[in-house]
Amino acid sequence: MDFGLVLQTDPPASQVISLMKRAERNGFRYGWTFDSAVLWQEPFVIYSQILANTQKLHVGPMVTNPGTRTWEVTASTFATLNDMYGNRTVCGIGRGDSAMRVAGRAPNTLARLGESMDVIRDLAEGREAVVDGNPIRIPWIKDGRLPVWMAAYGPKALALAGQKADGFILQLADPFLTEWMVKAVRQAAAEAGRDPDSITICVAAPAYVGDDLAHARDQCRWFGGMVGNHVADLVSRYGEHSGMVPEELTAYIKDRHGYDYSHHGRAGNTSTDFVPDEIVDRFCLLGPAEAHIEKLRVLRDLGVDQFALYDMHDAREATIDAYGSDIIPSFG
Repeated sequence: MDFGLVLQTDPPASQVISLMKRAERNGFRYGWTFDSAVLWQEPFVIYSQILANTQKLHVGPMVTNPGTRTWEVTASTFATLNDMYGNRTVCGIGRGDSAMRVAGRAPNTLARLGESMDVIRDLAEGREAVVDGNPIRIPWIKDGRLPVWMAAYGPKALALAGQKADGFILQLADPFLTEWMVKAVRQAAAEAGRDPDSITICVAAPAYVGDDLAHARDQCRWFGGMVGNHVADLVSRYGEHSGMVPEELTAYIKDRHGYDYSHHGRAGNTSTDFVPDEIVDRFCLLGPAEAHIEKLRVLRDLGVDQFALYDMHDAREATIDAYGSDIIPSFG
């Protein structure tokens, strides 16, 4: 199992770079960031410095979207980083939540997302693609490689991930829901004539190593609110009891009342008071190192290839170090 670190690109950028260097020293192989241009600093600028200051770390957004940049710009940006640092980027992509809504736009449609994934990958790897009806190719790209990993929750999005994505990003660490969603992605891949096992499975969630569970829960409760944004979209689309989405995912948002993106992804977010302890425990990894190892082994046995650790709390360095000394070595 691989391990990744997920950060927000809060200023100063030097702190983000320092934490990514620390992660690589501790055995992490991937460095991810949020991508929301209004809320945080521009991640692709920072990726260049992360890559320059690490040796093997792969970097990318968790996640970008097809709406805030044109597709040829996104492809060229990834390709430039790959040309400079040796194919060490991954394009995590989704419909867009904070990046789109904070700018007053609706998330992208799945049709647009699916088309963008093909175009961005083709352009970044040097092939011709059609953008807004015009065939284009980026002529300077040689031997480019860009895996495209898609974030998804709902049945149609999971099917799209299975049909088109090189990897599937699931932003929660609940074993029941992981099993259900990985099965849906792989079934869609098989029905599309793809090898289901060729899709990399990445589970992303906050982790807090320590014995004070009450404090750890409060530091990670924001995550249930962030996931709740996507769940609310699913409930509005499919209904709460439609059978299309497991009630293990949808039931907890019944007391949700709006969301303030100015506190997005931050401990103490007052928009997440509706998130019960049970959801924090299910969606996150909390407790002593042994508890993390036990849950990660369950996820690994369900087919998870990477655990990406959201590190937005008051023990960022300690968590990175604890994973490096006590947890990652247990997974070879």
